Amino acid sequence: MFNERLGYDPAVPESIESYAIQLQDKTFMDVIVEKGGVASNAIEAYANKFRKGGLGNLLEEVYFGYKANSNQEADFPEAGVELKATPYEVTQKGELRAGERLVLTMINYDGPIEIDFYKSHAWEKMRLILLIYYWRNKQLNSNLLYKIGFVKLFTPPESDIEIIKKDYAFIVGTIQAGRAHELSEGDTMYLGACTKGATAEKSTVPQYYGDRVPARKRAFCFKNSYMTYVLNHYIAGKHDENSILKDAACLKEKTFAEILEEIVSKFIGMSDKELCERFGREYNNNKAQWNDLACKILGIRDERADEFEKANIKVKTIRIEENNTMRESMSFPPFRFMDLVGEEYDDSFLHDYFEETQFFFFVWKKDGDGGFVIWNFKKCNKKPCYNTCCCCNWN
Repeated sequence: MFNERLGYDPAVPESIESYAIQLQDKTFMDVIVEKGGVASNAIEAYANKFRKGGLGNLLEEVYFGYKANSNQEADFPEAGVELKATPYEVTQKGELRAGERLVLTMINYDGPIEIDFYKSHAWEKMRLILLIYYWRNKQLNSNLLYKIGFVKLFTPPESDIEIIKKDYAFIVGTIQAGRAHELSEGDTMYLGACTKGATAEKSTVPQYYGDRVPARKRAFCFKNSYMTYVLNHYIAGKHDENSILKDAACLKEKTFAEILEEIVSKFIGMSDKELCERFGREYNNNKAQWNDLACKILGIRDERADEFEKANIKVKTIRIEENNTMRESMSFPPFRFMDLVGEEYDDSFLHDYFEETQFFFFVWKKDGDGGFVIWNFKKCNKKPCYNTCCCCNWN
C-alpha cells in the first residue's frame, strides 16, 4: 500500500524505483536540504569519507525513511529489493567506470555455508537490486556534493546468472574443502570473493571447514569489472555487442572455459599465414596481426569481448621462437616508485591487480618459414588452463 509519509509503496518494486528515480541529477546535499530536519552531527557522519557506506546510509535513512541495518534480508523485505549506492568515475576519455566492486554479503566462516545458490544470502542480495550510481568526482571537496547519475532496478540477465552460479559453486567448493585461504577474486568471472578488513593481518580468522587454517575474511561481491559493464550496458544503455557466447543456453551444459577450449581447439596447428587467408586479412607480420587473429578465431570484434570485460580477463598474445624463448616481455600497468615505499605486498596495488585479474594467454610458436602456429602445449598447474591457450591468475 502506498505510504504517504514515505512517498512510495515499500511492497512494490516499481513504486520504490519510481520514487528513487527522482534522485537523478541531485547531490546528496540536495537530498538533505529537501528532506530537512537532519541533525548536524548526522550530516557530519554521513560526510565522513572514512565511513564505509555513509552515503548509502544517508539515502536509506534520510530519503527512504528506514533505519540502516546489517540484516541478511533485503533492505525492502516486502518487495524483495536490495538498495545499493555505488560510485562511478569518468575517465579522461569521458568513459564511465565503476568506482569499486559491489559487496553483496559476508561469507560465513563460523558455520556451514549454503550449497544451493538460490537459497543463499548472495542470491537474496542480488536477485533484485535498486542500483543508485553516483559520480565520485574527486575534484569536489565534499562527498555530499557528489551527484547521483543513474537509478535503476537490476537483476542479472540469464546469461550472467549461469556464470554467476558457476562462480558461486567454485567459491563454495573451495571453502568446503578447507581452502578458503587460497581464494582469489581472479578465480571466478563475475561473482568474486573479495577480502574484507583493513589489512591481511587484522582480517584473518580460522575457517569452519577442514583443519581450520586461518583465512582472510571475504564477502561475495560483483567484481569492479562486472559493475563497469553493468553501468555502461545495462544502465546507461551502451549498445555495442561484442560477445563470444552467442547463445546463453550453452552455459547450462559447459563452463566458459570449456567453451573457449572448444572454439580455439579447432585451430590448433594452423599458421598465421593460413589464418590470414582464411579470415581475409592481409598478412603484414606486424605486432597487431596475432591479436587480430585471436579475436577472429573467437568471433569477436576486438579483445574487449563482453565476457572479458565483465570478468576482467586480459588477453595476452605470446610469440615463442623455435628454441622456446620468448620474443618480448609482458607489460603490466605502470606504477610510481614512491607508491611502493612502505607497502606490504599483501596490501599493495600489485597484489590487488593479480588478485582481481585473469590472463588469457594466446600462444603462437615459430614454425620455420611457415610463420607462427597456434601452439598446443601441456596444461600448467595454476588456475584453469587449456590445451590451446592458457588462462591463469597469479596470487
